[in-house]
Amino acid sequence: MEHPVHPFTELFEQLGLPADEASIRAFIERHSPLPPTLALHEAPFWNQAQAAFLHAALEEDADWAEVVDHLDASLRKT
Repeated sequence: MEHPVHPFTELFEQLGLPADEASIRAFIERHSPLPPTLALHEAPFWNQAQAAFLHAALEEDADWAEVVDHLDASLRKT
């Protein structure tokens, strides 16, 4: 079974964040870089629901996992 592909903007919508290109870029710039030892879902800027969603997406290898990995990588760039 193929997993649906979620665009980056849809992940931001799912997290309840502004999803336009400028807002996404500003979010990443504001919160980067994450320390290498900090799991994405443990970052202090997530609320409890956002953190739970991100953690579950990766733990369950859900259809969101690929785009969550993309967010993780984007937040680790310096």
